[in-house]
Amino acid sequence: MAKIQMKTPLVEMDGDEMTRILWKQIKDTLILPFVDLKTEYYDLGLKHRDETDDKITVESAEATKKYGVAVKCATITPNAQRVEEYSLKKQWKSPNGTIRAILDGTVFRAPIMVKGVSPTVRTWKKPLTIARHAYGDIYKDVEMNIPCAGTLKMTFEPSDGDAAKRQEEVVFEYKGPGVAMAMHNLEKSISSFARACFKYALDTKQDLWFSTKDTISKKYDQTFKLIFEDVFEKEFKAGFEKEGITYFYTLIDDAVARVIRSEGGFIWACKNYDGDVMSDMVATAFGSLAMMTSVLVSPDGVYEYEAAHGTVTRHYYQHLEGKATSTNPMATIFAWSGALRKRGELDGIDELVKFADKLEKASIETIESGQMTKDLYAIAEIPNKKSLTSAEFLDAIAKKL
Repeated sequence: MAKIQMKTPLVEMDGDEMTRILWKQIKDTLILPFVDLKTEYYDLGLKHRDETDDKITVESAEATKKYGVAVKCATITPNAQRVEEYSLKKQWKSPNGTIRAILDGTVFRAPIMVKGVSPTVRTWKKPLTIARHAYGDIYKDVEMNIPCAGTLKMTFEPSDGDAAKRQEEVVFEYKGPGVAMAMHNLEKSISSFARACFKYALDTKQDLWFSTKDTISKKYDQTFKLIFEDVFEKEFKAGFEKEGITYFYTLIDDAVARVIRSEGGFIWACKNYDGDVMSDMVATAFGSLAMMTSVLVSPDGVYEYEAAHGTVTRHYYQHLEGKATSTNPMATIFAWSGALRKRGELDGIDELVKFADKLEKASIETIESGQMTKDLYAIAEIPNKKSLTSAEFLDAIAKKL
């Protein structure tokens, strides 16, 4: 058959460990036989990031702004143990944090639901979408190891030199060694986050929940709350009323309790760190971390698709020992399908859009037919189910595709 032709390249960001292995297998088995794939390739593997002093990560984000659509493999954010393991120059920042800081925008994460895999939370009947702010907070923090007793201060020096705007606060009086951390955010980014959430809610006709801890964080978190209220009242309230959907704010601990008792079917907007944690909880409760889609949408209409999970280190070490693994590739498959669909939509290539739809349909139907990876086999309520290796599972999808 003639391969589907592309006009504009995707930005392809390769990654680390087991997901890097799956990345190539997915391309070879499910995409390259059908699509004349055009990508601008960036190797975000940890060693290459180290070799380039992490410049490759910045370059990939700038390319995403240029081409409009990217697809990203899972990557390692190194801790001290990883620095030693990979002989790195330093503990490089999270590549996702770097990319999101450049692109801004909001990450929307939703579970991939299949018949026969019931959510752990028995009340959940519909997908629950996490909208995660993708700028600042702990992912762009500044940290200190405090060596001894002393005073830690936080100081703001205005660029215009106006002494009235200068601020200084004592953070803590240390009596001995400790640690410290400072975070930041921007009103512009928070406003973009709010608009993206409200627009996504209108587009999908779902209620929107937003939660912070403004009772404790009376300036940082309260700024988020007030900006959301202002944007909603001025720009989206009438549209929400017309569609019969609601905007609801509550404290994050109350939101967690309400979410667990809900049936799903709404969007839950969270700050950056909260969204990171809660999306993992939602994914696991719906079946598996590998059953969660993730897309970053920037205010400029740029899209970056990725899996919501990590690099599956344990399976990678098994792979290095020559053992066959049963790693679930679904989220990575859906990252590719999402990027190809968006590329097709932006370039007016209906064949590419239909291919993405069929790839997702074939993947879901393969599981529903009883062929799945080990993580789903343990929880699926499907007759005659069979646990497959990653390669066997991809081959089964390819046959159905």
